[in-house]
Amino acid sequence: EHLVVDMGGHKPRGINAGRKLRNHRRVNKWANKSYKKSHQISKWKKPFAGASHAAGIVVEKIAVEAKQPNSAIRKCVRVQLKKNNKRITCFVPGDGGLGFVDENDECLIAGFGRKGHSVGDLPGVRFRVIKVASTSLLALWKHKKEKPIK
Repeated sequence: EHLVVDMGGHKPRGINAGRKLRNHRRVNKWANKSYKKSHQISKWKKPFAGASHAAGIVVEKIAVEAKQPNSAIRKCVRVQLKKNNKRITCFVPGDGGLGFVDENDECLIAGFGRKGHSVGDLPGVRFRVIKVASTSLLALWKHKKEKPIK
């Protein structure tokens, strides 16, 4: 005589367990990375709409004060994206990097590396400038290239 006592810790197995199993599966599908990537709606509401980079036009240059305990004025630009006309604030990296960026310049924007979160002591800045006038900002900063004249 073999008596199996197995209390809990498993999936429901009754004749009426269908709804429970279906709901459980629906919730847990979102843990699968590929499913989440292909079914997410919220990404279309974000400025890049699921893309890694975006092109835009520089609207204005601004200075953003660093958060406590740091004390600095970080150089940023307001950029209007081409694809959806959204305006975002982008950090311009490099000492004197803002000198290479002019208003109405076309620039390429990327994320700041934290998947939509702001980085370090910059409040609310989630993007950074990669290229200006189709020339890498790093190349301009290292004096390897000249910025093309319009």
